[in-house]
Amino acid sequence: MDFAEFLRAFFALAFTLGLAFGGLVLLRRFGPGALSRFGQPLRGERRLTVVETLVLDPARRLVLVACDGEEKLLLLGEGRVVAPTTVATGARAKARG
Repeated sequence: MDFAEFLRAFFALAFTLGLAFGGLVLLRRFGPGALSRFGQPLRGERRLTVVETLVLDPARRLVLVACDGEEKLLLLGEGRVVAPTTVATGARAKARG
């Protein structure tokens, strides 16, 4: 390995570390969620929301999801949806009140 190859490898390493450091500075400047904000719809356009979750045991959980004014109760477990059920919107208000 002659001096020119060593010098080229050194500058390539310096350039790569500079790019990594610049990326970290930009990430710190604009925040960790900066890239995810570009793909998100505006708040008024969201159709799907997670209303509530309840952990039953380490393998299963209940998730109440609202989509287009309709609520679905999902039982998640073993890496799949076990039992989807439609829930009346007024039933939730009656249970709390």
